[in-house]
Amino acid sequence: MRSVRMRILVTLLVLAVVGIGGWQLLPSQEDKDKTITVGTTDAVTALDPAGAYDAGSWALFSNVFQSLLTFEPGGVEPVPDAARSCAFEGSGLRTYRCTLRSGITFPSGRAMTAQDVKYSFDRVKKIDSDVGPASLFDTLASVTADDEHTVTFHLSSADATFPLKVATGAGSIVDKDKYPADALRAGTAVDGTGPYTLTGYTKDQKADLKPNGHYKGYLSGVGRPVQLRYYADSTKLDRAWKRREVEVATRTLPPGVLSGLNPSDPKQRVTESDSAETRNLYLNTRSGSPLHDVRVRRAMAWLVNREQLATTVYEGTVDPLYSLIPTGITGHTTSFFDTYPRQSTDKARRLLTEAGVSLPVRFTLGYGIGRGSGAEESAELKKQLEAGGLFKVDVKGYEWTDFQKRWAAGKMDAWGVGWVADYPDPDTFGGPLVGTGSTMSTGYSNKLVDHLILDSRQYADRTRAAKDFKDIQTDVAEDVPLIPLWQRKEYVVSTEDVGGGQYLSDGTGVFRLWRLTWI
Repeated sequence: MRSVRMRILVTLLVLAVVGIGGWQLLPSQEDKDKTITVGTTDAVTALDPAGAYDAGSWALFSNVFQSLLTFEPGGVEPVPDAARSCAFEGSGLRTYRCTLRSGITFPSGRAMTAQDVKYSFDRVKKIDSDVGPASLFDTLASVTADDEHTVTFHLSSADATFPLKVATGAGSIVDKDKYPADALRAGTAVDGTGPYTLTGYTKDQKADLKPNGHYKGYLSGVGRPVQLRYYADSTKLDRAWKRREVEVATRTLPPGVLSGLNPSDPKQRVTESDSAETRNLYLNTRSGSPLHDVRVRRAMAWLVNREQLATTVYEGTVDPLYSLIPTGITGHTTSFFDTYPRQSTDKARRLLTEAGVSLPVRFTLGYGIGRGSGAEESAELKKQLEAGGLFKVDVKGYEWTDFQKRWAAGKMDAWGVGWVADYPDPDTFGGPLVGTGSTMSTGYSNKLVDHLILDSRQYADRTRAAKDFKDIQTDVAEDVPLIPLWQRKEYVVSTEDVGGGQYLSDGTGVFRLWRLTWI
């Protein structure tokens, strides 16, 4: 949720507690069984890995499920977790083989086998949920379980990024005896082998997590009991934080609160980190949408003022973004600034006149209720787009799951969505966002862009893919299936007696609840 050699710079703003220096703090043994509460506005779409492709769900998955691979804090190369080892076989980056770690058992007591791994990947592709992660495995042709401990992935084309995808929530391994092969699992039960066991779950309210004493994987140990509490919006999270109903608050407090955080406050610890989380305004390019004509979309691009958005709505807690790939990631450019360097009502009007459309162009703009500052952001975008009388924007908010289904079905003309990098590589901003059949369902399809995405995956040295991604960003700025808005700074706030908050959001997409500790 982020150059490939990037390192997420974590700036610790509060480093001391009276009598103890820095972060060299010893966990309190007396509190080892005391629950740490974590508040967030991220929502969980589904408890089944085949049915969710969003930050809130994957944050939970990275704690209750295992993938074959995972990421070390701040790392860019995946390391074995449920696997003992993984590697490409032969030449061509088209055959990837993993050997399972022995002794991993599901909650039922049954040992995990290569058949479970094959089953887990097969069902993601077979179910192909409209809000699921199947699109991540577009190069996966088939999976074979060679024996009880060896699984081989056969790819349709060279894909150096495949190990990175295996390490995500999409690669979560489920118990084949508990999850149906062709449908999502109903109910609130979870059968995973991660460092935590889900002992209780109430949708949109809480998830209770207990350390899994049977965990075997990359981690040397598991953490404290944790309760995740879900809040409908940032204001409610802020209220819970101020009342100390939670010990940790993350993703996301209101911009006004974040901009006013005081590093000298002895009652809290604050972690601020660079992030590759972006937010784009996605545009429906399908026939029948008022935004189908590329000239209409380009006109919109001439009217968006990112600096104004970052200053007024987000109070400086985000940075304006001018391209598909954010700052800090290999291949980043400023293609939208180069193509649309400043607001211009005249240029927008000329394009709309050329397109022969009636003015103002009326379209719908949707946002997810409670998702950060979606309502305020949409209101500001409406103001900017309507200022010259060229557009009329109908804004409406939707509950998160309904919102996802609406954009997947093309029921809105435009929608603002944040994108947390799945893994630390520019590819995560390619196929999922602008490839044919992308998870953002804009209807956009450009054969040249698709070719560039596939071509970029043939390079094990990811810096060699930079030229392909530069070209992709140029094409996207011309075709405008989306308009980049901003890049987030990541904040985690915790009480003075809780450490480890800096590990929750480090750019790898792994939400490390097990690193939280009482001090």
